[in-house]
Amino acid sequence: MQLWESIQIALRALTINKLRTILTMLGIIIGVAAVIALISIGNGVRQSMNEQFTSLGTNLLTISSGQGRGGPGGGPGGPPGSQEEDESQADLKEKAAEPLTMKDVEALSDPAQVFHVVAVAPTYNVNISGGIIYEQEQATGVTVTGVTPNYETVRNLTPEVGQFISQDHEEQRARVAVLGYEVAQKLFETYGSPLGESVRINGISFEVIGVLPESGQGGFGNPDNTVLVPLSTAQTRLGKSGAFRGSLIVSSIYVEVDSQGNMDATSDEITAVLRERHRLGTEYKNDFTIQNQAQLLEFGNTMATTLTAFLGSIAGVSLLVGGIGVMNIMLVSVTERTREIGIRKAVGAKRRDILMQFLVEAMVISLIGGFMGIGVGYGISLSLPVMISALRSTVVTPESILLATGFSAAIGLFFGVYPATRAARLRPIEALRYE
Repeated sequence: MQLWESIQIALRALTINKLRTILTMLGIIIGVAAVIALISIGNGVRQSMNEQFTSLGTNLLTISSGQGRGGPGGGPGGPPGSQEEDESQADLKEKAAEPLTMKDVEALSDPAQVFHVVAVAPTYNVNISGGIIYEQEQATGVTVTGVTPNYETVRNLTPEVGQFISQDHEEQRARVAVLGYEVAQKLFETYGSPLGESVRINGISFEVIGVLPESGQGGFGNPDNTVLVPLSTAQTRLGKSGAFRGSLIVSSIYVEVDSQGNMDATSDEITAVLRERHRLGTEYKNDFTIQNQAQLLEFGNTMATTLTAFLGSIAGVSLLVGGIGVMNIMLVSVTERTREIGIRKAVGAKRRDILMQFLVEAMVISLIGGFMGIGVGYGISLSLPVMISALRSTVVTPESILLATGFSAAIGLFFGVYPATRAARLRPIEALRYE
């Protein structure tokens, strides 16, 4: 009952100076809204990264040619390998990197050499000039990649319409193509369905047999802005991949593993096979890089968590400023109500009653501002993806709302203690004399 009475008194006191109260709450509202909005950006980035990595498959190993950091996780642009792996090759000599070849693919596909492998999908990237052309339309900046039928399952890229590249297409070096969503939109937006139509790549005509669904992913390796052709066609007709030791060269090899628990063991087996095939012995460093998709996912989550914490701390500064505003207005309130405090003490109010009254008043300001800030922050979070095209989504979690609300209550309590203590220490006689 005493708490409820204190809340009622606080509300009456706040409504006496409405404008001052609103301006005081504004700092808390902005602070809470900033916390929710900025944390939602960090959570949205994490969700987007998780979706992109999991869409590639979490049981995926990616092998590329070139000096890595000596371990399954190492490699340019990827998460670093473990310290043990780096140390294990620190004293080894470097050797000119051998390219990956189709014989490497055959070796990795052999269950007698590498266990727990579901599928192996080599790729070959083609350098094109002039873009992809259909009639008067042209799509530039497109990635053209030669793939095998296994690429569909390994990379989860089932066409939305039409079909994927088949084994017959691969064996016959067929001039067929599967278009990414953006490429199909650029070339055929005004022409209707692209199936059965012919597009020109480096001056060579290719029949469109399928269109991939929209993935929404941007940046490097964007499936929406790619064209897939049979691997054999890319190696011999579109580009000249060349051969090494009598075997055609490939750009990278994707290996799908049967379970998450076998990722590290399979990576070690692949390392052993490739080191033997590339004649590295015990004196040379790896001339290839193996990226573990699960490690990439963990690495991405770590970065997103760091970003969320950084954004949240920036927003926390604005809440701190709002708390200083609460303290300022409460000190003013104590000064204005000095005679009221003296009268209440004269009729029997104790120090803890005065202390409780002003603490409740400070917390009421903070909590009301906090609840209003939640609504504003949620609205901002919903509108951010619309205003910023690069931001795919934002995610408002119950944890961020509880954090912002708890922080606002703590701000009111912390910054209300000094004004409340000052009010409680006033002597009745001096307070009654105050003009």
